[in-house]
Amino acid sequence: MKQRVFIPQGSISKHAYTVLAVLTFAFVFFAWFFLTNAGIVDPSFMPTPQHTVDSAVQLFETHDFIKDIGISTYRVLAGFLISAVVALPLGLLIGTYAPIDALIEPLMSFVRYLPATAFIPLFILWIGIDESEKIALIIMGSLPQLLLMVAVDVRKVPHDLVEVSYTLGTKPSHVLWKVILPASMPHILDSLRMVLGWAWTYVVVAEMVGASAGIGYMMIQSQRMLNVGNIFVGLLAIGLLGLFFDCVFKLMNKVFFRWSE
Repeated sequence: MKQRVFIPQGSISKHAYTVLAVLTFAFVFFAWFFLTNAGIVDPSFMPTPQHTVDSAVQLFETHDFIKDIGISTYRVLAGFLISAVVALPLGLLIGTYAPIDALIEPLMSFVRYLPATAFIPLFILWIGIDESEKIALIIMGSLPQLLLMVAVDVRKVPHDLVEVSYTLGTKPSHVLWKVILPASMPHILDSLRMVLGWAWTYVVVAEMVGASAGIGYMMIQSQRMLNVGNIFVGLLAIGLLGLFFDCVFKLMNKVFFRWSE
C-alpha cells in the first residue's frame, strides 16, 4: 500500500482523500478547543470555540452580518470577474504569439511586483472611497497575476499537438481557438481558482479603509473594541466562503473537462 501511495505524484482514492481532509480539520479544531479551554492560550488573544459560536450568533442576530458577507462577496466577484474578462484573452495572446508576449509580459511582470495595498492612497485620490475604489484594489492585486498565469497555462500546451493540427489541415488563424484554448482551459480554470483566493485577501484590506460595511470592516471595528471573537468569526466566514468557491471550481473542472483527468 505504501509503495503505491507514497510515490511522487501518486494518487489515493476519493474516500481516503475525504477521510484525511476531515481528520486535518478535526485535528485543528480539537487543538484549538484544548489550547483555549485548558487556559494555555489567553482568551483575549484566542477565543474558545464556544465563545466564537456565541459571537457568530450575535453578529447574525443583531449586527446583520449576512449583509456584510453579501457586500464582501459582491466586491470580490466584481473585481475578480473584471480581471478575468481582461486577463483571459490577453493571456491567451501572450502565451500564443511572441510579439504580443514581448509587448505585454515584461510590463505585467513589473506591475505584479508592486504591492496592491500601496495603491490605496492613490485610488482614494483618483476614485474616492466608494465601491469603485475597493473593486479597483482587487483588480490591481488579481489582474497582473492572473494574466501571467494564463499565459503560462497556454504555454503548457504541447507543441506536438499544434503540429498535428497543422497536419490535419487546421489553419494557423484557427489554431488558437480550436486547439490551444481547449487544451489549456483545465489549467486556466485552476489558475482562476487560485487567483480568486487571493482576491479575498485584498477585499479585507480594502474594507479596512473608508468602508462602512463588509467582513473586513467588521473585523477592524472588532479589533478596536478588543472583540477577538468577532475577528475569528470573520476569519472563519472568509475561509468557508473560499472553500465553497474552491469546491465550485473543482466541480466545474470535473464537469466540463472530464477528459483532462
